[in-house]
Amino acid sequence: MSKPFPFDQFEPKWQARWDEQKTFRTPNPGDADFDASKPKYFVLDMFPYPSGAGLHVGHPEGYTATDILGRYKRMNGFNVLHPMGWDAFGLPAEQYAIKTGQHPRITTEQNVDNFRRQLKSLGFAYDWDREINTTEPNYVRWTQWIFLQLYNSYFCAETNKARPISELEEKGLSREEIDNERLAFISEAPVNWSPDLGTVLANEEVDEWKSKGHTVERRPLRQWMLRITKYADRLIDELDQLDWPESIKLLQKNWIGKSVGAEVTFDIDGHDIDVFTTRPDTLFGASYMVLAPEHPYVAEITSAEQKSEVEAYIKACSLKSDLERGDLNKDKSGVFTGAYATNPVNGSKIPVWIADYVMMGYGTGAIMAVPAHDERDFEFATKFQLPIMQVVADASSVGGNSATCCSELEEAFTREGVAINSDFLNGLATHEAKAKMIEWLVAEGKGEAKENFKLRDWLFSRQRYWGEPFPILWEDGQHRAVSDDELPVLQPEMDDFKPTGSPEGPLAKATEWINYSETAKRETNTMPQWAGSCWYYMRYCDPTNTERFISKEAEEYWMGGSDDTVGAVDLYVGGTEHAVLHLLYARFWHKVMFDLGHVNTIEPFQKLVNQGLILGETEYFYYTDPAGEVVHFKERRSDTDYRAVKVELENIVIDGNKFTEKGSSIELEPVNRKMSKSFGNVVSPDDVVSEYGADALRLYEMFMGPLEQVKPWQMKGVEGVSRFLAKVWRLAIEKNQAGEYQLSDKLTAEPCADKKLLKVVHETIQKVSQAIETLRFNTAISQMMICTKALGEAKQLPVELIVTLLKCLSPFAPHLAEEVYARLGEKFQLDAELLSEQVWPVCNEAYLVEDEIELIVQVNGKLRARLTVAKDAAKEDIEELAKAHENVQQFIDGKTIRKVIVVPGRLVNIVAN
Repeated sequence: MSKPFPFDQFEPKWQARWDEQKTFRTPNPGDADFDASKPKYFVLDMFPYPSGAGLHVGHPEGYTATDILGRYKRMNGFNVLHPMGWDAFGLPAEQYAIKTGQHPRITTEQNVDNFRRQLKSLGFAYDWDREINTTEPNYVRWTQWIFLQLYNSYFCAETNKARPISELEEKGLSREEIDNERLAFISEAPVNWSPDLGTVLANEEVDEWKSKGHTVERRPLRQWMLRITKYADRLIDELDQLDWPESIKLLQKNWIGKSVGAEVTFDIDGHDIDVFTTRPDTLFGASYMVLAPEHPYVAEITSAEQKSEVEAYIKACSLKSDLERGDLNKDKSGVFTGAYATNPVNGSKIPVWIADYVMMGYGTGAIMAVPAHDERDFEFATKFQLPIMQVVADASSVGGNSATCCSELEEAFTREGVAINSDFLNGLATHEAKAKMIEWLVAEGKGEAKENFKLRDWLFSRQRYWGEPFPILWEDGQHRAVSDDELPVLQPEMDDFKPTGSPEGPLAKATEWINYSETAKRETNTMPQWAGSCWYYMRYCDPTNTERFISKEAEEYWMGGSDDTVGAVDLYVGGTEHAVLHLLYARFWHKVMFDLGHVNTIEPFQKLVNQGLILGETEYFYYTDPAGEVVHFKERRSDTDYRAVKVELENIVIDGNKFTEKGSSIELEPVNRKMSKSFGNVVSPDDVVSEYGADALRLYEMFMGPLEQVKPWQMKGVEGVSRFLAKVWRLAIEKNQAGEYQLSDKLTAEPCADKKLLKVVHETIQKVSQAIETLRFNTAISQMMICTKALGEAKQLPVELIVTLLKCLSPFAPHLAEEVYARLGEKFQLDAELLSEQVWPVCNEAYLVEDEIELIVQVNGKLRARLTVAKDAAKEDIEELAKAHENVQQFIDGKTIRKVIVVPGRLVNIVAN
């Protein structure tokens, strides 16, 4: 295919020049070329995991947005920090090493090299001198150092902050008491253990690895944990100061899940079991109790008759993830233990069950079930024919005090109302009944007011080779930290990365490495991939510092915030898949570092924007039922039992909004799916760059629609923006008969005197500036298209105007803008600096003021001409100009003008006959 302009020649040239000259290097405080008088702007991308598959076109969407904003801010006089790096530890690289024997470091380096090549091919203005990699020894050193800050800290309830653990030592607490307060601590916890992978998996990893054929089961293991729950209130309360999407704030608040209620003590055969409830007013309606299958008292309270059934159920639950168990739509399951608990408010005996929907991680691992007033309990009680006692009713319906039986309640009554069938609570509104019940529980010694959170302490151990080793030693059954001067603690060189089959992990095989001394051994667990990504934005500020994780000067300048901000990073852009865990974990680490005086801001990210998913190109399907009969897609009730048959694009017939297959009348359903190797719909940026150029890819990704929206990829759209770039190229550059590119003869060095052209150019400055500031890049591109069309229609083109357009275009299509500017510079003696180093153009609003207006001229109500007049022209002058217009003359010649109607600013209507 003939290229509309030689992007394949000049794009690599400019990328090489920017690289060689370090055009986008950002100096740090203390550097000779650092200008402290400039304001700072820290714009950050969620750094990628460098997989073997490389980038697809969905990845550069956010990177392009931040690149445009960073280039724009730089041209507006900011010191811009816009870095890139690699979240490079991970289970996929380790699994590849196990299969091939190739060290995961080699695999990771190859993947990083490919990702870096792809990003550089798109012309992103990253400061590559600040590139980081979470697997590099100097990065691992500071990740381990931050872990030790948590290990050597505790959460002080009085100050609501982390404090040095040495304060507890000074108070004379025992070693056991101190270890129980550390922010990094050892605990035995139920985990997702995969025997064949030989490691613990995070909840969000379970489905992925199960789908690949790996076994995952629940089992208790000794693990390192981080006490994030101590920060639950702050993680909720301090969200409100951030410029984040409300939907993301809500996701975080729901994940933390703060609940206010009471903790109530039930007795089961002499065992006190604490239960948390947000509705203590419903205690009289508790008709059974449910324990988590992992609850430590299950084995003790289970009767001999129920033992085998309970054990089988516990084993089945161990093969389910927390996500599977917490699915509200799944069929309820459970087993009776044979034990009975005593309801503390009325002494009634209620059966004790175990069920997978109750988990140890939330509350106490036990619930009192009030089926009349909880949907899940109602479903469970209905299925297993357990008693349902209504103890709250709608205030308007309370006319007596009799219980409503199971057959009379068709669904749970979950709203607030008035207490019934509840002894001393009867007649009280819900809020009053809650308060009175808590008062009664405290007075009777059977409970207390309590806050509870869904958030669990962070399980921080993995049994892997390819991860950060813990800087911890074990001696005489106790753990202790290595000294700071021994960091980093790196993995030993090994050839065998296979799991050991035990929770010790592959590092257990490195006997020489483990044996730190005759009496001390190293910890064999490693940190999760989350560790390095919790603080990477800090390291970007000072990536080569060997004395501190970041210098005080760099931290105060790049992350210091301002009077109206609390976050270190000015803008953070990434996908919604990290809405909860990564963002929550990074906020937690940052707050600990703030409490200990290492950073000056209480939050890591001031403004957050989530780019929308880019879907694959449209695919077309028809559907068949189990018998093979074609079913119209609009008639399907669900995807269950239907087989989707994909029709190849070359066989699609399009008739308006109707799609059929050639030779068939069957209507097809157009579908856009997420880009995935499994769907075979991944588009590589390498292919797009090769065919259309990097600028076209960048421009199309921004022109598809608002940044936050989900958008389908269409290669025809790339063709469209490529044609626009070709128009910009032709404004300045033309081909001569020999096929060589030369400057257009239309160009002139004379200052522009055309008011219409000046107006459209300065409108473009204004609108593009506003669009970039608000991240509405598609509207900026639309305005530049309007400007390009107007300039293209001019008989002569003052070079000052095309330079202004190029400056506006430069953040979006930097290669083409730089190339055209360089060619213009040779002839018109423009500044020798790169266009990307020029100052952003300033809109002169005087050019935007309308001093002329266009009026429609009608004769007897029909449009006959358009008339341009001065904005303040007198009515009489407008009438005369309208009658004198050559296009009007032929319709009034020989007729009598009866009336001339002038509607100010709109039209002139001449009535003649």
